[in-house]
Amino acid sequence: MQRRIADIKKDISAHSARSAWDKGVKGYAVEMFDDYVDRLHITDDSVRIGKVAETDLLNGARDWEQYSYGGCAEVYDGDICERLCTESQKKKTRDGELPLMGEDWLTVQARALRQAARIVMRYANRRD
Repeated sequence: MQRRIADIKKDISAHSARSAWDKGVKGYAVEMFDDYVDRLHITDDSVRIGKVAETDLLNGARDWEQYSYGGCAEVYDGDICERLCTESQKKKTRDGELPLMGEDWLTVQARALRQAARIVMRYANRRD
């Protein structure tokens, strides 16, 4: 069953997010779905769309690492840190100057993007 774009956007926006990480992932999900709709050149939120696959969201990248490293999302370590971290994590990493638990920031972002894609697909492909 096809869902209206407006309903999908509403569901993604209402997705529960309490932690800094979850809020950042939700932000990526909102942007990811908006980018997907823009690529389809749809301007009317009442339009119904069919199933959304991960490849649709990857926008030509082979995986979320390539998407992240290719500049399709945040490109600066500090911006990724700001989006995904708690205040104490920001302090420990000096606002993104140091890696997060041994991971570089683009890899951290790829993990968040993978989770965001699952959120988008869950709501876009849900049967009402």
